Amino acid sequence: MTTTTTTTPAPAVQGRIMDIHEILKKLPHRYPILLVDRVVGFEKNTRIRALKNVTINEPYFSGHFPHRPVMPGVMILEALAQASALLCFASWDTERDPNTVVYFAGIDGARFKRPVEPGDQLFLESTIDRHKSGIYKFSARATVDGETAAEASLMCTMRTLG
Repeated sequence: MTTTTTTTPAPAVQGRIMDIHEILKKLPHRYPILLVDRVVGFEKNTRIRALKNVTINEPYFSGHFPHRPVMPGVMILEALAQASALLCFASWDTERDPNTVVYFAGIDGARFKRPVEPGDQLFLESTIDRHKSGIYKFSARATVDGETAAEASLMCTMRTLG
């Protein structure tokens, strides 16, 4: 007698999807610093998966590097931070106060594994590790074609200006 065992795959990041119009309502960033084009998966208070389409007309490519354009690592980290901020804002049951912003408080263990070039689709994944008193800690990872491009632990603080 043979038995077959089926395994249940890990749950996919699910939930509502955000297009650029909803992202613009949630983040204060605008061109050229807005680095999230779409949210492709979301789990409230847990994790997010977003997308950045990397194009040759990004302003930093003219100088980084003219003969071999590569997305600067700091811009990849910023994209991960923006996805993380979207996770926070989208998890709230109320609309974001326009005076509320998210600032970097720390970046630990940042590693860059492969270059990100024009034409790449950069997937941004962020998971909330913990949050307390407006301080959030995230595990974040950027991938291209399923291959890790960058990863880091991000610490952010949420503040209301004014």
